[in-house]
Amino acid sequence: MKAFRATGSFRSGKNNQPYTLDVVAENEADAMERVYSNFGSRHGTPRRFVSIDSMESINPSNSTAPVVVAHFRGDDFSEEE
Repeated sequence: MKAFRATGSFRSGKNNQPYTLDVVAENEADAMERVYSNFGSRHGTPRRFVSIDSMESINPSNSTAPVVVAHFRGDDFSEEE
C-alpha cells in the first residue's frame, strides 16, 4: 500500500470548493476511487462534481491525515526520499 495526495475541487452548492486529500491505496486508480467514494459518502457529492486535478504518490511521513498515519504507524521511512 502507498500514500497518495489528491488535489482538486468539488461542487458545494453553487460554488466549487478546493481540497487536498491524503489516502492510502494500492495504486493510483484505487486512490482515485477512494477520493470519489470519500466525497460521495461525506458530502453526498456525485462523482461528476468531483474534479481531481492531480494525484501524486507521497512519503507517508509527510502526511498528517489520520488514516495515513494509522496505516503506516511503526514503519520506518528514514531511508526513502
